[in-house]
Amino acid sequence: MKKLSGIVVPVVTPLTEDDQVDAESLENLVEHCIKGGLQAIYPCGTTGEMMYLTVEERKLVAETVIRRTAGRVPVYVHVGGWNLKDTVELAKHAVEAGADGIAVVTPSFFKISEDGLVDFFVSVAKSVPEDFPVYLYAIPQYAMNDISVAAAEKAAAQCPNIIGIKYSYPDMTRIQQMMRISDGTFSVLAGPDQLLTAVVSMGGDGVVSGSSQVIPEYYEAVWEALEKNDYKLAAERQQLTNRLNEALCRVNNIAAYKAVLAYQGIIKTKKTRKPLEEYTEQQTRELFTVLKEIVKEK
Repeated sequence: MKKLSGIVVPVVTPLTEDDQVDAESLENLVEHCIKGGLQAIYPCGTTGEMMYLTVEERKLVAETVIRRTAGRVPVYVHVGGWNLKDTVELAKHAVEAGADGIAVVTPSFFKISEDGLVDFFVSVAKSVPEDFPVYLYAIPQYAMNDISVAAAEKAAAQCPNIIGIKYSYPDMTRIQQMMRISDGTFSVLAGPDQLLTAVVSMGGDGVVSGSSQVIPEYYEAVWEALEKNDYKLAAERQQLTNRLNEALCRVNNIAAYKAVLAYQGIIKTKKTRKPLEEYTEQQTRELFTVLKEIVKEK
């Protein structure tokens, strides 16, 4: 089964002025990411405003990304939803649409027991073919529920197609413990950008980075060093991506990504799905000023 590695980009979902999914802009964004040297595309994740999209909109996004990517890089569709029914529907659709795999975030809002989480992930994994890769996804600072090492182990033991996890909380101890699952074959990707070099140097597979779609050349430079096992150079290069990422995430990272991508002409608007707020003109100007100063100093 194909595992994720490198810089995985959770693309934003471009919207038209009348709040529809902008498939043309999404195709442009896919091309931008592939030409920028990023290793995989991850639509409908947190950065893609997943919970603010309808099931049909998420299917459209997945189909558009898979079609435009055309096998050039892996596409892992995030399918986690508000309930098991929607999640399974999106998981089956990802298989039918030709995705390389899926990721599934923990259930959100309500607190779920460890056994309940395992049952949820196992139910999703068993709804797709046995050889279709599934990644777990934990982002407890937003989703209420976390994934313990024990829960991940139990789920992977029941479903061999649960092959990894995207862990988006900055806990290096837990991230390293996850790497021991399935006799050390469990694929682990960092969510926090600043942990990229550290996680890969410890045996992890990469990062899922929203900022990478805005500044792909800088993230690709870090990955290039990591592929050569030059951790000193990777750490030096990551200092720049850290500063740029901090600027992009200072207020509202999704709105910031869309503001920059719209300015670059890659997507048509900086619209976000309400109630998520978009950047004002003043915030956009301030962001560009900071980004230009950081790049100038490098």
